[in-house]
Amino acid sequence: MNSTDFEQNWLSGRSASSSAVWSDACCLEDLALLYTGFTDFTQALDLDEIWPVRWTTTWKFGLTPAASPVRDLDKVDLGRSVPVRRFTWRTDQFHRPGLEYMMATDRHHGFESHEEECLLMVAEFAAGLVEALSQPFRLRFFTEGKAIEHTPDFLLVADSGLFLIDVRPAGRIKAEDALKFAAAAEAALSAGWRYGVVVGWRQHVLTNVDALSAERRPLPDVLGIQGQLQESAAQGPLPYGELVERCCLPAIGRAHAIHLLWNRRLGVDLSVPFGNASMVRLAPRQHHRELER
Repeated sequence: MNSTDFEQNWLSGRSASSSAVWSDACCLEDLALLYTGFTDFTQALDLDEIWPVRWTTTWKFGLTPAASPVRDLDKVDLGRSVPVRRFTWRTDQFHRPGLEYMMATDRHHGFESHEEECLLMVAEFAAGLVEALSQPFRLRFFTEGKAIEHTPDFLLVADSGLFLIDVRPAGRIKAEDALKFAAAAEAALSAGWRYGVVVGWRQHVLTNVDALSAERRPLPDVLGIQGQLQESAAQGPLPYGELVERCCLPAIGRAHAIHLLWNRRLGVDLSVPFGNASMVRLAPRQHHRELER
């Protein structure tokens, strides 16, 4: 498969949809553009009867690396693991590594590119995140009798289960990358995890989620403004500008409305630019994220 074929197959059916994406009900797969072309390479993998034993994963616990067969992935103590390889910074490197703080874990997480940084931000918003492991393990797999290694970018521990993720812009996926993604998908499947390759985001998602993340931290509500916002929204979807004008202090109401949107007490369509005309609805209770005080 050539690079043109990759670009033609990079969207999943759901991601190509132009329907509304409500922020209070969306999941990561609703916001991401997912590459699925790697499935064409599964047949090149050595998947005999004993492959879960022959294939191995190497994790790092403190300073000590530990290898185990893929069949034991569900037995790994994720709470003790650290990134299997170090994040490095140099003045002449082309990618942009860094650390992203996440409210869900109350600590910083390493990333190796701007695309990976965006993944962490959107995952915290949409994945029901409990834990995020960067560079979680090194996978050693076999294809045509040859051993190859691959380190997935993230392992997300979410309310809905574990999600192994690689991040790669669509135009930069080569055949050797797709082969590694196919191997990672097989390893994840054997452990009962989901797997995905994020190649981009639906239009407006990044700018909208970034805007909402500005008020993700605890926000004291001594004036009861959040109650006013939710009471107004309960009467039916309202434009954002009109909703905040119904507060006793509209200027302060804007910050609290965005805080409620981040925490899924209110919902807005993420598929269009966020602004005063954006329709805001009251989110069902089952969608709520617990507010931190």
